[in-house]
Amino acid sequence: MKAAFLRLTFWKVIAVAIITFGLYSTFLRFTQGLASVTNLSDSFPWGMWIGFDILCGVCLAAGGFLICAITHIFNIEEFKPLTRSAILTAFLGYVMVVFALLFDLGRPLNIWHALIMWNPHSVMFEVAWCVMLYSSVLFLEFSPVILERFQLTRLLKIVKRVSLPIMILGVLLSTLHQSSLGSLFLIVPAKMHPLWYSPLLPVYFYLSAIGTGFGMIIFESYLSARSFNKGLEMPLLSRIGLFAAIFVAAVFVIRFSDLALTGKLHYLLIPCQETYMFALEIVIGMIIPFAILIQKRNRQSRKWLYFGSVSLIVGALLNRLNVSITALNGFSKANYFPSVNEIAITMMLVVIGMIAFKYAVQYLPVFAEEEHTEVLDTNVVVENE
Repeated sequence: MKAAFLRLTFWKVIAVAIITFGLYSTFLRFTQGLASVTNLSDSFPWGMWIGFDILCGVCLAAGGFLICAITHIFNIEEFKPLTRSAILTAFLGYVMVVFALLFDLGRPLNIWHALIMWNPHSVMFEVAWCVMLYSSVLFLEFSPVILERFQLTRLLKIVKRVSLPIMILGVLLSTLHQSSLGSLFLIVPAKMHPLWYSPLLPVYFYLSAIGTGFGMIIFESYLSARSFNKGLEMPLLSRIGLFAAIFVAAVFVIRFSDLALTGKLHYLLIPCQETYMFALEIVIGMIIPFAILIQKRNRQSRKWLYFGSVSLIVGALLNRLNVSITALNGFSKANYFPSVNEIAITMMLVVIGMIAFKYAVQYLPVFAEEEHTEVLDTNVVVENE
């Protein structure tokens, strides 16, 4: 007992506290309903669980489809050492998204209705199917890691033979719903602030997801290297940083060109909360990461590369929260702010995802040196620690 106590660290205590409070909020949510734990209302029915847990969660999981497209479709094999950790992050991200959706639905037991009650004219229907299918695809993409761990060589060979079409399907599905999440907000042009509303929202969501995916690849590689004493593929991550800077610049040019062509630039001169949040999003998510990652000497520095990726990720989170909350809050006059219970449940899901990643890396060959080596001799026991 004493030894177990000594193993406790500050962050473990914090994690236990977050999960405990999150479970208490979960109990209230499913026994007393949404009104007992949220500040949602009829005038503002989508809050933090949609804005952060789903929109941000899906965006942060973009590294999975991105790295699969780079390595298996464009066949740039030098990036394969980054594949498994990116797919693991994406898979855990989508699992958390599904659980978050259960919290937000008024009748979570009816989540399966999309399987049989088809509405092909609905964007939400398309998103629901893409998320379900892509979550399954991510599991199949990550399954070789599990099969290697338990030496299931025959099944491993079968999965590897069909891996290419699976990954192509995954890229297509992810492309569809990354952009479709932006399409969800096209139906409320009169309720969104003009700085965020645009017919190009699906394009913005897709391009920013790609940029964020590059940032997540750097972010998870850096933290994994520090936490698990793994080598950091600096030449690869440096190139990833350059790609991220290019996409950030592209999104910046398109967004401001759109504002100029639609006559919305004057909104930037109006002193209000929306203007300040827009400026914060642009500075943190575009100007700072571009200024850092466009310089070669910064991309060759572990510290600056990591800082650039963090800035890029925070900017993406701000963008999704601005679109889903800030842009709608003022116009709806709902004055929505997430409750303590909403925040607790969100933090609980994040912490559980981080713990799951930790144990997956600890017990599965996520950072295997040769990811695609066939295991031909089944009598050889390979230890994966």
